[in-house]
Parts: sequence; C-alpha cells; structure tokens
Amino acid sequence: MSNDYDSDALGGLALFLLGVASGAAVALLFAPTTGKKTRHYLGTSARQARDRVTEAAIKARDLADRGRQAAVVVIDEWRPTIDEVVAQGRETLEQGRQAYQRVTRGEA
Repeated sequence: MSNDYDSDALGGLALFLLGVASGAAVALLFAPTTGKKTRHYLGTSARQARDRVTEAAIKARDLADRGRQAAVVVIDEWRPTIDEVVAQGRETLEQGRQAYQRVTRGEA
C-alpha cells in the first residue's frame, strides 16, 4: 500500500513540475517585459513553487505518519478482542473435530 501511495505522490509531483515548466515556457514566449525582468519573475515563481511543493510534501508525510499511528492504535485496541475470537474459533474447531472422530468411531 505504501508503494502505491508513494508512486501516486511521485506521479502527482511530476505532473506539477511539468505544469510549472510548461507555464514558464509560455511565460517566456508571451512575456511583455524585458528578458532580465522575466528571468527575475520566473526565478521568483520557481522558488515559490518549490517552497509550496516542499510544504505539501511535509504535510503529506505528516498526514501519512498520523494515519499510520492511528492504525496502530486501533489495531492495539482491538487485538484482545481479535485474539479472543480466534481462540474461541480454535476451540470450536477442536470440539467439532473431536465430535467427528467420536461419530466415525461409532461412539456417539
């Protein structure tokens, strides 16, 4: 599951960066200002985009960590109940096995 999430995040990041690059190319082609001003604008925009991507990645990592921690808590809370149900299931199976053996031996 983690690999699917990681590949989706990387794919989204790649698409975002492709969009940034495309926007920069269009801006260069249709720039109403001088080259120096355009380069300054693009540099500033690229830094801002990088900062936003970094923030988004940090938030995504934090959210994934919180989700993982919540899952561990839920599993730990339900573990005694699950263990009890499994034990009861094993006991029931054993009783059924013993009953079957008695019937096949003609003891019942």
